[in-house]
Amino acid sequence: MLAPLFTLKLKQKILPRRVAIGRFDGVNPNLACATSAGKVFVHNPFTGSDMKGGRLVTTDTGAVPDLYFLNIGQQVTAMSAGSLGADNKDTLFVGSQTHFLAYDVHNNSDLFYRECPDGINTIARGYIADNDKPLVFVGGNCSISGFDIEGDDKFWTVTGDNVCSLALLDYNQDNINELLVGSEDYEIRVFHGDEMIAEITETESVTSLTSMHGSRFGYALANGTVGVYDRNNRYWRIKSKNQAVSIFSYDLDGDGVPELITGWSSGKLDARNSHNGEVVFKDNFNCAIAGIVEGDYRRDGHNQLITCSVDGEVRGYSPSNKESSHNLLESSAEQDLLRELEQRKNNLMLELKNYSVNTMAGKEVQASGMKLGSTADVQGQQMGVIPANTQLQTSLQVTTETENTPSHVQLLINTTNNTQIKAVMIFAEGIFNGESHVVHPPTGSISSSLSVPIFPPKDAPIDLHVKTFVGYKNSTQFHVFELSRQLPRFTLYVIAPTDTPTPESYVTFAITERINRVVMWINQNFLLDEELTAQQELDVRLVALRTGSPLFIRMIPGTLSIHCEDIDLVGDIVQALASSLNIENLQSTAVYPSFTNNLRDVLLKVDDYHTVRQKLTAEMADHSNLIRSLVVRGEDSRLMYDMNGMKQCYLKLFDLNRDLVNGYNIRCNNHTELLSCLRIVNQAITKAGRLRVGKPKTQVVTASREAIKQNDVEKLFKVIESGAG
Repeated sequence: MLAPLFTLKLKQKILPRRVAIGRFDGVNPNLACATSAGKVFVHNPFTGSDMKGGRLVTTDTGAVPDLYFLNIGQQVTAMSAGSLGADNKDTLFVGSQTHFLAYDVHNNSDLFYRECPDGINTIARGYIADNDKPLVFVGGNCSISGFDIEGDDKFWTVTGDNVCSLALLDYNQDNINELLVGSEDYEIRVFHGDEMIAEITETESVTSLTSMHGSRFGYALANGTVGVYDRNNRYWRIKSKNQAVSIFSYDLDGDGVPELITGWSSGKLDARNSHNGEVVFKDNFNCAIAGIVEGDYRRDGHNQLITCSVDGEVRGYSPSNKESSHNLLESSAEQDLLRELEQRKNNLMLELKNYSVNTMAGKEVQASGMKLGSTADVQGQQMGVIPANTQLQTSLQVTTETENTPSHVQLLINTTNNTQIKAVMIFAEGIFNGESHVVHPPTGSISSSLSVPIFPPKDAPIDLHVKTFVGYKNSTQFHVFELSRQLPRFTLYVIAPTDTPTPESYVTFAITERINRVVMWINQNFLLDEELTAQQELDVRLVALRTGSPLFIRMIPGTLSIHCEDIDLVGDIVQALASSLNIENLQSTAVYPSFTNNLRDVLLKVDDYHTVRQKLTAEMADHSNLIRSLVVRGEDSRLMYDMNGMKQCYLKLFDLNRDLVNGYNIRCNNHTELLSCLRIVNQAITKAGRLRVGKPKTQVVTASREAIKQNDVEKLFKVIESGAG
């Protein structure tokens, strides 16, 4: 096992995912970590510094020298470091629930300090699209902002949910970085500039992203899953009962290709091959990993992999050379081959044992005069032999809601003869807890057919991998049939009754495709009892079983309209249809009166919350001035032995303190409600954008933000309805 090059004990608690490293003086790397009580400490073992006159101060930490503390005054929610200028000096970036600080550690001064009402969950720094200067990107409440060295807002866009992770990567290999965004709605979105060019759906919140080699990137989910994608092709993934706190890309085995380094909540640190996920190195800490960074902390000209734990332990690892690479868990090609051959040997031995048992049972049957393969023979001898022409048939069927069961999809499995289904195992992402489901009917209920209810949580194509155990009632050995079946993207929809009224809300757009192609797309993406046909006009009337909303899809040559009150569903259909028909740019007209009315109410609440916030801030400032005056007067009364005057001053201070505490609680509640409303506004912009494709979608997002900045509600509604073109 590769031993650490160095180990440090900083004796400070470190918050998970809030670790950064930077050359704040342009030369020497310093480690920066967020700790409790709204503080950040910087470990600077190389040069002394005069830290007077700024936020950064030295603190007596006992046996740990070279620690400097930065008092943020709020809980730190995200951290990073990087250069925004041409002087190669890195800046420390610190995010909180309401503000973003860019701090010049070397000069002990603020570079800029910006208010971010959407909060900050993650930070990334780099170049993107048409910007020739680096930006620092912050992700918060359904929105992403990019700031330059002056603190000016040079980039802004919205996403479907809270942003959990950011990374910069040349996704399409055009020598221009794209922005990868992981969010709580299980999506990984790829932005080229402010235009979204790709979307990948996962099974949980995307907590971490890291760029790797080429267009390859690693990801981590909240359920303990880590893996690697190359564009939208997943190379591998593994799932653990522990949570992946931090992932990082680093060439640990010296082969020129970076591995995916993962720090776990259990304290385990491992490195996995980026191509197949095989573990090539692992180590263990006494407590959870807090963060992983890379830097030349020994100043020997080579970057080390630096890992921090939550109790302040820091270890540095150096990549192995070719001569010592075999020490990484002895993962040589010969040992890989030996492991593979040993596994194949065990499988073949088990299979041979089963054949031997069946052969002996067959000889006993022949000796007793019974006909081989008869039902009595199978039941009596428990051989597990089934007819050679046995086949497995599957079908999917939509089942509407009953009193005890919500709407779902029935997976029907049956055999073609009198063999019976003992059990079924289904593997699928995003449907079952643990991504697998086993159906084992009672012995008395075993038959040649089995129905498995499936409850898709949202509209997305899902691959079902089914393993079915087939035999006879008393069999002890079973044949395993393996098959795959895909659920269409839109499954829980049925034909609407003939008297269903047409929804008031709709979106309409011009389309040059033939009606037959749209009909083919509907048949492929909706799970309907019968295939649709159409010639001159298309009129499909469905009902969404999840919400009960009618869904009408109508088309005449050149124009397609979708009538539905659920704007999220319509956005999904528009995006899926455009992707299938290779439509790069799509402008539409959207009429959603109930949606815009609700948005109007939310915007009024936002204005009210801003007004209350300003009023509370002014009151707090007045109270602060009065407190200073009362403290001085109270002390003067004490020095003059005026006990009554002193008592009156401190009684007033007590009342003021109580008012401040009450005001603080009101501000907290007001801020929470404001964040909730801002999230609704950002999501509304996202939903309006998803009714368009390509540049029109980007223009809607940009124009909507400008309308909100100008507090022009009518302009915002016009953009939502007609677009920004």
